[in-house]
Amino acid sequence: MARKRKKLGEILVSWGIIDEAALQQGLEYGMQHGKRIGEALVELELCTQDDVMKALATQLGLEYIDLERNPPPKDALTLMPPELIRKHLVLPMGEDGNRLKVIITDPLDLDTFDLIKFRIGKELVPHLAPEARVRAYIDEFLTKMTDDLSQTMASIDRASIDLEDELDAKPDLDAGGDGGDAPIIRLVNHIIGEAVRARASDIHIEPMGNRVRVRYRIDGVCHIRDDVPKNIQNAVITRYKILSGMDIAEKRIPQDGRIKMKFGGKQVDFRVSACPAYHGESIVLRILRPESASVGIAALGFEEDNYETFQRIIRRPNGIFLVTGPTGSGKTTTLYSALQELNRPDKKIITAEDPVEYNFTGMNQCQVREDIGLSFARILRAMLRQAPNIILVGEIRDREVGDVAIQAALTGHLVFSTLHTNDAPSAITRLIDMGIKPFLVASSVQAIMAQRLLRVICKECKEEDRAPDKFKLKLLGFTDEELTGVTFYRGRGCARCGGSGYHGRLGVFEMLQMNNEIRELAFNRAPTSQVRKAAYASGMRSLREDGKLKVLRGVTTAEEVLRVAQADIVTGADLEDN
Repeated sequence: MARKRKKLGEILVSWGIIDEAALQQGLEYGMQHGKRIGEALVELELCTQDDVMKALATQLGLEYIDLERNPPPKDALTLMPPELIRKHLVLPMGEDGNRLKVIITDPLDLDTFDLIKFRIGKELVPHLAPEARVRAYIDEFLTKMTDDLSQTMASIDRASIDLEDELDAKPDLDAGGDGGDAPIIRLVNHIIGEAVRARASDIHIEPMGNRVRVRYRIDGVCHIRDDVPKNIQNAVITRYKILSGMDIAEKRIPQDGRIKMKFGGKQVDFRVSACPAYHGESIVLRILRPESASVGIAALGFEEDNYETFQRIIRRPNGIFLVTGPTGSGKTTTLYSALQELNRPDKKIITAEDPVEYNFTGMNQCQVREDIGLSFARILRAMLRQAPNIILVGEIRDREVGDVAIQAALTGHLVFSTLHTNDAPSAITRLIDMGIKPFLVASSVQAIMAQRLLRVICKECKEEDRAPDKFKLKLLGFTDEELTGVTFYRGRGCARCGGSGYHGRLGVFEMLQMNNEIRELAFNRAPTSQVRKAAYASGMRSLREDGKLKVLRGVTTAEEVLRVAQADIVTGADLEDN
């Protein structure tokens, strides 16, 4: 009788990596979000990706490879086409006759395994390594060997480029292809592909006086990648406009477009904006990954008390819940996570967005189109005739939208929306300043949450910070007593995090729940300072204080909290109250 294979979770429990309670939590999370048990445990930070891959190797009888201690020989990368290595995240290690040793990241993806075997024409001997380490190795060594951005640009001879033929070329919307032989097409595809692999959220193509600057925004911080030669500026910009469906003849007014591409079998959307500037049109590509908006509430970064409050608020039958913060602070991700938690067959959810960035099954999503008069207010009024339970308004921009949203909340609907304010108490003043009557604000708003995104310390190179900056720690609110006996951490910098010491982001939150005192202050048009004081008295924790807790837990650094919550400190809004 064949021996029964142990399950992945059982292996991790037997190794003492997790306990039975953690395993059950991972199973429930995986069923709820459609994740494998290993993915669920990693997302919940109950174990590392290394732990999962080692257990998976044990389960399947494969060899686990530590790429830092046992990297493949550099010349082994020439055993497979570069596009195949990048597209399928597979690393050749060496060959023995007709057998090719390869490192893979997903042994359960048999279709991809068969495809590679067919393309290579050899028998594959699989080994396992974590996806993050494989990506980092590919980005560090393969990019240097082949198709380097600088080499690509250096190879472009202006006299040898037939712009008309290149720009008329059919758009290549599969990142696995090489984009043909045209240098401009290769250059544009390389920039897009490299940004996606680097986890960038934006690509910035910015014409200057004597060059065209290329920058990627990674974890909220812009990084200069390289300069594109000035003499191919028009060709590069026109290529992006062709891919995104813009009018290439129109250069005087801003335009918007979209690109859809496949990377590693996954669809990635790009929201493209072209804006006329002094030295030529500036192009920005916003990278929209569906999985980034489906992280789940537990992965947003809430402390336990704020998590319970958030869960309680989003399950109320009616009222308005506002999320505030500047552009890029994660408001959309937070709201989508809440809607996905509530997205059940017995609930009807309608959204009004500008634009619709992510499409979700089970929600009725409406795109704002001001050019035909389809505004937020008009969609909202139509929504109320559709008998929804839950409404999402992308942003309350003016009194008209605010009035309709409040009327929806007062007539039994749960309304989610966003505002651009620096903190939670300011949102009340902002609504009243728009012209919305104070008694409507006081009676309809249930809670307001301000948030920012801060970078978290890279787990691969995390180490104890033996000489933390005490001035910054005190600026963050640490007392001399608190500094004694506390261990602080930092990221040393490695291939995984690109030398920054940070990898990924979490939110810091300021949760204001309306109570009788705050409603009374709103009704009487009290200044923001009084509202803030009452909110702190009722238990609200500031962005700075929430960040301080994450520093104590070793999640991030004081410097990073100060970077995203500096306004909270400079105003001194809460220092005198603590």
